[in-house]
Amino acid sequence: MTIERPGLLVADHWQDYRLLDCGDGLKHEQWGPYTLVRPDPQVIWPRCGGETRWTGWDGFYHRSESGGGKWEFRQPLPDHWTVRYGELTFKIHPTGFKHTGLFPEQAVNWDWTAQKIRAARATGREVGVLNLFGYTGAATIAAAAAAASVCHVDAAEGMVRWCRENAALSGLAAAPIRYLVDDCLKFVRRELKRGRRYDAIIMDPPTYGRGSTGEMWKLEDHLWELLAECKQLLSDRPLFFLINTYTARLSPAVVVNLLEGLLHDSGGRITGGEVGLPIQRDGKILPCGIFGRWESA
Repeated sequence: MTIERPGLLVADHWQDYRLLDCGDGLKHEQWGPYTLVRPDPQVIWPRCGGETRWTGWDGFYHRSESGGGKWEFRQPLPDHWTVRYGELTFKIHPTGFKHTGLFPEQAVNWDWTAQKIRAARATGREVGVLNLFGYTGAATIAAAAAAASVCHVDAAEGMVRWCRENAALSGLAAAPIRYLVDDCLKFVRRELKRGRRYDAIIMDPPTYGRGSTGEMWKLEDHLWELLAECKQLLSDRPLFFLINTYTARLSPAVVVNLLEGLLHDSGGRITGGEVGLPIQRDGKILPCGIFGRWESA
């Protein structure tokens, strides 16, 4: 097994999305035809040129001191719109929790998973992918577009429904995708009893969460347990295992160590690092999360 630490992977192939500027705890983004300003805890440097405010935004998410926040819109925006990334199309909808339904920095992982799947499919191999904590399904859609069959699991019914919409927008309404609202750990255990196996696993576990029936999830307490169960779901010829996370409590080295401990007897290669977005205004890179990848030799 080889281990590589590439540092920072930058999602710089976007056309419908741009990170215009960052500073003073905020990021100014272009999402298709609309610009949004949202808080970001990583942005602790001042705005470029000492500017005190940005102009021209369509939506501004104001954080509340008591928690949460709300959007301010200069003019009524549509409830949702779409952005494209290559052959993929995604629904964008500003939510009450500041999110839009898409993490654009993850495009580097969509590209990587699609490349791995297409290479395997070119040899005539069928590829089955399990996407846990699948959110609105960008990784699911990328894998399905590369001709994999995908099982998409999330505890939130609304997120699974959003994934279906993204599949339809990308012309994949009839693709072999299983959409499941479920607690991820319980689902994995049931899949083991059913004897199912997957060639690739993707997961984006939250720091905290609740299952579909109220089960508490805490990353530090439950991640290794989940990983150990997932290893048993891998097929005899596994293709890859991808972990994404946004918690500041973990470093890329921790995720690499987890994968090494999990798959030490599997050969292949492990890489780990950060994902980020280029800031158009000054060329800085905004770090947005960490990843760990295992891939077969």
